Amino acid sequence: MPTSFAPPQDAAFEQRVRDSFACQAAMRTLGVQLGEVTPGRVVLWMEHQPGLTQQHGFLHAGVVAAALDSACGYAAFTLMPADAAVLTIEFKINLLAPAKGPRFRFEGTVTKAGRTISVVDGRALQIEASAERTIATMTATVMTVAGRDIVH
Repeated sequence: MPTSFAPPQDAAFEQRVRDSFACQAAMRTLGVQLGEVTPGRVVLWMEHQPGLTQQHGFLHAGVVAAALDSACGYAAFTLMPADAAVLTIEFKINLLAPAKGPRFRFEGTVTKAGRTISVVDGRALQIEASAERTIATMTATVMTVAGRDIVH
């Protein structure tokens, strides 16, 4: 369960997150979509895609890691000042089960928000007709940076 933290420093945090996510060519290429954006939490979605699988037909671990990294980074970004940018400086992922789909949810939730460094926990869930199953977890360390332009 996340610890308590101050409310977002930017009242327009949700739109700022959505605008930044729209610039993520990598997420667009992977077919990852932005869902919920709340203070300290972000949810991303994607469908299973045969072109993103490994040799057994499961979603490649690198794709799972990339989506979880974005969910964690944007969760931290919700609590940053309006003029800040976000960069991941470290993450640890645990792959718990094969990612077979058909749909996936990637959640990032801030555990500790700091002025410069934040810690975020992520979960990747496989969504099937009758159940949800956690397929991966991540702990990410994310840095608040200034003076970094967004490339559109």
